[in-house]
Amino acid sequence: MSEAPAMKITILTIFPEMFESVLNSSILGRARAQGILDIRCVDIRPFSDRKHKNTDDYPFGGGAGMVMMAQPIFSCLEDVDPDHEALRIAMAPRGKTLSVPVAREFAAKDRLLFLCGHYEGIDERAMEQMDMELSIGDYVLTGGELPAMVIIDCVSRFIPGVLGSAESA
Repeated sequence: MSEAPAMKITILTIFPEMFESVLNSSILGRARAQGILDIRCVDIRPFSDRKHKNTDDYPFGGGAGMVMMAQPIFSCLEDVDPDHEALRIAMAPRGKTLSVPVAREFAAKDRLLFLCGHYEGIDERAMEQMDMELSIGDYVLTGGELPAMVIIDCVSRFIPGVLGSAESA
């Protein structure tokens, strides 16, 4: 068991099942088992106040596609991080690009929260609740789940005890 308190990572997503094998395998799985990482996936859908628990709506400004509604995200944030203790990171192709310095900065935090967008994006009112937007490269993916997995894997390598040796990072 680790001496330092576990880094707490919360992932807000509408597809929590995507994370199961990645977070429970290999280095991340061992770090969780050893209590170094405390990772929790939270499904945003149950927080929707809509009858069918949908999380998408037409954008207010018009345009193609759907956006993730602000209300379920607000309610989810209020439940999982009411005092805004975590560094809130939205996965977005327009965000700052992941790099080693960014990963090291995140690894020094006690709590991280990742918001995985879907559809054509996230309602801007919800984005205002985030501390930053982060991208893993200059391309667009179906959602923020894969980028969140990449970032968590990258960041975890800089957390003491996750790897056998600090030089391995």
